[in-house]
Amino acid sequence: MPIRIDKKLPAVEILRTENIFVMDDQRAAHQDIRPLKILILNLMPQKMVTETQLLRHLANTPLQLDIDFLYMESHRSKTTRSEHMETFYKTFPEVKDEYFDGMIITGAPVEHLPFEEVDYWEEFSQVIEWSKTHVYSTLHICWGAQAGLYLRYGVEKYQMDSKLSGIYPQDTLKEGHLLFRGFDDSYVSPHSRHTEISKEEVLNKTNLEILSEGPQVGVSIFGQS
Repeated sequence: MPIRIDKKLPAVEILRTENIFVMDDQRAAHQDIRPLKILILNLMPQKMVTETQLLRHLANTPLQLDIDFLYMESHRSKTTRSEHMETFYKTFPEVKDEYFDGMIITGAPVEHLPFEEVDYWEEFSQVIEWSKTHVYSTLHICWGAQAGLYLRYGVEKYQMDSKLSGIYPQDTLKEGHLLFRGFDDSYVSPHSRHTEISKEEVLNKTNLEILSEGPQVGVSIFGQS
């Protein structure tokens, strides 16, 4: 089924060459179906690359999706034109009165900094707090997951002795979980990071289930029970 995004977004042409159905606002208005509203907080430097990567996966669903992109006003992007942000992204004040079925929070290349030293941390914290009452389900990725664990549960991140970079084996720990539909019991996935979190802290400080882990990567995917 289609994803509904601004037809002028650069990712649209890339997706269409891959035979991914993208629907513009005019056509979507004639569809007799309520789309799922998805908000994407894109913290990655290369905004357009991340947009395409996420939309490619979101299009692989039987549901119609209405996508909005969010950016942090308190951070000035050095790698994406301001015109792109102003045209295709919304600010937090523009979305804070809306409700969303889901939100995706991406990673960001700031893991070397203490959380409170990230220049948009205060605004990011406001979004996380707001999401508790305005978003039904949130997917945190990479640094976004570490930041979410810290804000919601006080789980710290820890510097590793050396960078973890490569493709590593992991095991699924929750049989039948929808997130791993179609997965084998073991699978491989990419990692590129300098920090990690403690399994003991996740178990002791949160109400989350550990859904996946691996011998080299440690705990990697969590979800609410």
